[in-house]
Amino acid sequence: MNNASARLSTKAKVGSSQPPENSFKRKRGVLQKDLQHMVYGFGDDPNPLPETLALVEDVVVEYVTDLVHKAQDTASKGGKLLTEDFLFLIRKDSPKVNHCTKLLSMNEELKKVRKAFEVDKDTVFN
Repeated sequence: MNNASARLSTKAKVGSSQPPENSFKRKRGVLQKDLQHMVYGFGDDPNPLPETLALVEDVVVEYVTDLVHKAQDTASKGGKLLTEDFLFLIRKDSPKVNHCTKLLSMNEELKKVRKAFEVDKDTVFN
């Protein structure tokens, strides 16, 4: 058993919403291109080692999976995950909260602009 699977198996709790380690197989390498750009943006080589990308991908997938499982455990609407569930989990990490709220507000602005653009387009072409 390798270190990653040992960590995963020790993190699984009885009665939690986390599935057993072997209940699903994830496709490795799906995030490789995006992670390659991200690590380059943070100062790494433009073509990092495949081992580096694999390790970063494992860390990212483990973090996101853990966060989703915790959000599922604390979900306020009987299993339906809301944005507030994730914000609640990161509430003590102010840089993450600030970044998330900024991204959420930008997303709302983009929705409004798209909606206004669609309305204008419909009136012009009809």
